[in-house]
Amino acid sequence: MVLGLGPGSTAKHVVDRIGELLRQGKLKDIDGIPTSKKTHEQALSLGIPLSDLNSHPVVDLAIDGADEVDPYLNLVKGRGGSLLREKMVEGACKKFVVIVDESKLVNYIGGSGLAMPVEVIQFCWKFTASRLQNLFQESGCVAKLRTLGEKAEPYVTDNGNYIIDLYFKQSIGDLKAASDSILQIAGVVEHGMFIDMATTVIVAGELGLTVKNKY
Repeated sequence: MVLGLGPGSTAKHVVDRIGELLRQGKLKDIDGIPTSKKTHEQALSLGIPLSDLNSHPVVDLAIDGADEVDPYLNLVKGRGGSLLREKMVEGACKKFVVIVDESKLVNYIGGSGLAMPVEVIQFCWKFTASRLQNLFQESGCVAKLRTLGEKAEPYVTDNGNYIIDLYFKQSIGDLKAASDSILQIAGVVEHGMFIDMATTVIVAGELGLTVKNKY
């Protein structure tokens, strides 16, 4: 079985458990495809056999968290910075299971008021950020470069790119149209909206678990 291994705080527990089950002999014939360098290092340390999409262009299952989930199981992911590799791997999955707590549920994408990330090349990033902000002006969009530390150095992804975080005051409407508009901007590599990709969302709440299936 080929497994997509996500990088989030939730997925970290999944990777730990897979390593434990392999050591116990309860799992075998597993190939993991990590979606970040950090997850790659974690999986290696646990003895999980690793591969990539070149060798396995179809992934059986990915288990990961999400930053937002709307009523139609569309997601925002990538606040941890690995959106491009996550989308490549999880887009190749037969099944994509998302595990969140109920605080991640929103009425619309961007509804948490927190970042919807867009990975961009470093060249003229301010120009790209300005175009992204103007694209969603009617939704009260603010575009900010993601930075780290006291010196506010730009955050650099595993792919050597920057991230522009978009903050919305209102819904951006048709997500597929918004996706197309973002990806048509030269300098944009990928965005953090995962549209029609999750097959199952497991929500942990005060009253227990709720399972939402796409079909």
